[in-house]
Amino acid sequence: MKSSKLKIKVFEIKGSCPVYQVGDTFYIKDGFTLTAEKELCFHSLSSLMPYYVALSRDVPAVDLGLAKSVNKAYIQCLDPCAYTGGGTVIFQITPVSANI
Repeated sequence: MKSSKLKIKVFEIKGSCPVYQVGDTFYIKDGFTLTAEKELCFHSLSSLMPYYVALSRDVPAVDLGLAKSVNKAYIQCLDPCAYTGGGTVIFQITPVSANI
């Protein structure tokens, strides 16, 4: 089965996140290799776990209930910022074809 690269971009932050800033990006290659230029929040990665393999194999985000559009998926981290004082990060996940 074909496997693509995924670009994970910090699309929005509700509250204040001590790790991410809007626009930060990292990548998942070949459905299992994580590539990043800066530190990542381990808690936020757990939000991606149920979906990254399917998205890497071109399962449409709409079919997974993660988007209104086929080309972009949206997932949020688990921090309920209104109750913790932290920040809920919204990730935009897009398949990419260029070499990383």
